[in-house]
Amino acid sequence: MTLTAAQGYEIWSECYDSDPNPLLVLESRALLPRLGNLARKTVIDAATGTGRWLSIAAAMGANAYGLDFSPAMLAIAARKPGLRGRLIQGDLRALPFRSGFADLVICSFALSYLPFATGAFGELARVAHRVIVSDMHPAAMLRGWKRSFHRAGKTWSIDHYYHHRADFDRTARAAGLKLEWTIEAAFDLPELGHFEASGKRHLFDDAIRTPALFAACWRRDECA
Repeated sequence: MTLTAAQGYEIWSECYDSDPNPLLVLESRALLPRLGNLARKTVIDAATGTGRWLSIAAAMGANAYGLDFSPAMLAIAARKPGLRGRLIQGDLRALPFRSGFADLVICSFALSYLPFATGAFGELARVAHRVIVSDMHPAAMLRGWKRSFHRAGKTWSIDHYYHHRADFDRTARAAGLKLEWTIEAAFDLPELGHFEASGKRHLFDDAIRTPALFAACWRRDECA
């Protein structure tokens, strides 16, 4: 059964943190070395979900805030130490922060839930000097990879949209952002245990042949 993002995360929220998710493990492995020193920086985790990057940024000494559209996911995040009072329900396309508020905004696995990324990129560029976006790699989407989870004996898929890399590049430039780096990462041995834990070991050997994660960092062009 295919659900909207709102419906999907309402159901998935209670088990989201406990479900083995190799894509999140791969993302952490790829992005953590790229974050730099966040001590005393202001960071927004846009589409924070259960507060994963928000918790990481706070642990690194950042003044961090998390925003998400899902009340169910935010309720899980609010149970975690230090996150209550730093969580906001809102829309990526209308961020409730003043322009230039943050040093860094991280938007993880969220833009593919929007049919068009233009409005969200404009808001990310408006509120932060540096923007990091990650999502399922377009090549994986073209191979038919789904955003899905298991709950109550059923497999649920979440509806999402395909965005070509060129779409991100174009919308980022239009928002006044300059590209700093990109990452195209495939699963490897660090993710094998998570495939096994989720009962998908038989998919691993094929999955490692396809880029699974696309991530990029842009910096605001102050001359734009």
